[in-house]
Amino acid sequence: MEDSIAPEEIRGRIVIAGGSGFLGLNLARHLAAEDREIVLISRRGVATTGREAEHTFTQQSWDARTLGDWVESLDGCRALVNLAGRSVDCIKTPDHYDEILRSRVESTRILGKALRTVSRPPPVWIQMSTAHRYGDPPDLVCNEDSSFGYGMAPTVGQAWEEAFEESLLSRMRGVVLRTSFVVGRSGGALPRLSKLVRIGLGGKIGHGRQGISWIHEHDLNCLFERAISNPDMVGAYLATAPNPVSNREFMAELRRVHRMPIGLPAMAWMVKIGAPLFMRTDPELAIYGRFCVSKRLEKEGFEFRYPKLRDALVSLYL
Repeated sequence: MEDSIAPEEIRGRIVIAGGSGFLGLNLARHLAAEDREIVLISRRGVATTGREAEHTFTQQSWDARTLGDWVESLDGCRALVNLAGRSVDCIKTPDHYDEILRSRVESTRILGKALRTVSRPPPVWIQMSTAHRYGDPPDLVCNEDSSFGYGMAPTVGQAWEEAFEESLLSRMRGVVLRTSFVVGRSGGALPRLSKLVRIGLGGKIGHGRQGISWIHEHDLNCLFERAISNPDMVGAYLATAPNPVSNREFMAELRRVHRMPIGLPAMAWMVKIGAPLFMRTDPELAIYGRFCVSKRLEKEGFEFRYPKLRDALVSLYL
């Protein structure tokens, strides 16, 4: 592609929309360690104490719906990464569903509008999406060519990616990362699951056969970096480690890492009652799942540092 940039030329400014969350800050730290200039666009500011004090991030605020001063950061930048969207870790009321959908679609569309106002748009846009697009097939292993599922999450994923396709400039390279469960210590669902394990409640959930497709935070950062710098990466990829496991296997490995010999199981009906009441989240996130493997990353030779779950968990907790 004529607008693609070589890896050695990637030392310029990288803009991360929705950059104040778990994934955005992880990526910002990773890229800043490689001497890249980082601009975080977010609804809320990033604290300048603790781990963030080690790095200098330029911060721009937005409402993810309208143009503003933040648009200037896109002019002449090397890459745009869009992670914006309301967390799905919530009780799925109609209002929350509307927020989850609108926050993804509207933020993507306004980024597209912003790119059309600058004289030097970035050559590449990396767009977050979700592996939930493939639904919850009980026994199938999904890859990029598998059929999409039905329901709320696949519908949101479809609308999100359609907004991206409509917003991407014709001369830009576009990469979509359909991300699975990201395992990391500082955010996401893993700290909550670890807490359950430490108090003896880390058994299987439901029948325990539902798939958990996962990726270590380091590998996801490297995948984003590859998408920024590699001109051959175009289109949609499953951002997931090559060895998905069942819920039963996942919880067993987590218990081993925490040296917890017991883990009381949770029946599906218990999760349906307890998740919204005590954890303020959607029980379907735990009851259902999918097995995903990226055929494209395997073909293109992407090397995972943590292809196996036990090694990934050991790196985080031991």
